[in-house]
Amino acid sequence: MNYRIAVIGDRESVMGFRALGLDVFPVEKEEAKAVFSGLVKAEQGPPYAIIYITEELLRPLRAEISALKDELIPAVIPIPSKDGTLNLGMEALNSAVERAVGTNIL
Repeated sequence: MNYRIAVIGDRESVMGFRALGLDVFPVEKEEAKAVFSGLVKAEQGPPYAIIYITEELLRPLRAEISALKDELIPAVIPIPSKDGTLNLGMEALNSAVERAVGTNIL
């Protein structure tokens, strides 16, 4: 089966990923939920296996992302924006390691 990869975030942060062949979705915070939900459903074409999302959009989409944590696909991966990191990706990684190992080893 073929899968796709998407990148969601502000225009300046995500447009460079288009050159890599990824599907790019520049959004404002108020439209992020609708776009994210559409990508998860992927009714047109192959499903998205990976959705990269800028850290600024993690908080507004927390409930939607949490609902997917036990699903195989899509994997939702936080990335820094043009303004730099908010360390939310590292916090998510620490949490995942702690759940898997029982303690934070990072």
